[in-house]
Amino acid sequence: MSQDTFDVYNLQAEAENIRLDAFLSTKIDGVSRSYVKKLIDEGYVKVNGHVVKPSYKVKKGDDISVCIPEPQELKIEPEAIPLDILYEDSDIIVINKPQGMVVHPAPGNYHGTLVNALLYHCGDNLSGINGIIRPGIVHRLDKDTSGVILAAKTNSAHLKLAQQIKNREIKKIYNAIVFGNIKEENNTINAPIGRHPVERKKMAVVEDGRSAVTHYRVLERFGEYTYVEARIETGRTHQVRVHFAYIKHPILGDTTYGPKKQPFNLKGQVLHARLLGFVHPAKNEYMEIEAPLPDYFEELLHKLRRTCGSNNFISGGNGSEGIQGH
Repeated sequence: MSQDTFDVYNLQAEAENIRLDAFLSTKIDGVSRSYVKKLIDEGYVKVNGHVVKPSYKVKKGDDISVCIPEPQELKIEPEAIPLDILYEDSDIIVINKPQGMVVHPAPGNYHGTLVNALLYHCGDNLSGINGIIRPGIVHRLDKDTSGVILAAKTNSAHLKLAQQIKNREIKKIYNAIVFGNIKEENNTINAPIGRHPVERKKMAVVEDGRSAVTHYRVLERFGEYTYVEARIETGRTHQVRVHFAYIKHPILGDTTYGPKKQPFNLKGQVLHARLLGFVHPAKNEYMEIEAPLPDYFEELLHKLRRTCGSNNFISGGNGSEGIQGH
């Protein structure tokens, strides 16, 4: 980190028992508490030479160093990338995102993202609430998670959809194949998720994390693997992946939260956002949009059925009846 690239602040705590993110947001002009939290999470803040959590309670005399990177001027270019459009009107667009596509530009991925494709397809007709990096993006999927993703064309639509997400009114159903034989036919994982205490790029179930609830049911069993459907009440980063790893059934293909060595020569986690249910922000009508399983997922299911046999709970194994509720 150089002085040419970062603004460096060296502070000393003069109060006790105040959260670090709250303390710094009052000491550094022009930054919000959420931005400070992001800096802490990404390791740009150290207390007495150590990386800590945003919830760290400062003590009198703590030496606090903060490095704020200079904002980069970015121009996100439209790119003629084919989109699998599931639904579109003047207010929203719903895409079936392929595995391997990044949702929005970030360091190392400024091209080939869903945002680049949306800018080409929609032109200026995308909401601007999330700024130049994430125009129209209401929620996200991980790079290697395929399936239904919703974008807003107007600020009004964006705000109404964001409110539904905040109120847990959007129905999100995923299909996944996990390691091991899950004994229960259905269950709920209620475990808070936050930044991993050591590996800051990962998430984990942590005591002081944010509430996270995942309901799941078994669709098919293959001995060493289980095909499941999951409905999430909350939308925490990596939620489905973290929760299944937490119950000792990591998602097949997930080298971040599961084994480093994976079978079947997979290119990422076998996780598909199959269904999204929401109230249309302009028509005020409830609608559900579904994305069929991608080819690689279907092929893997056929392979497991041939080689392992299966105990089918759902005809065809696509979970079409689903976990109820939204």
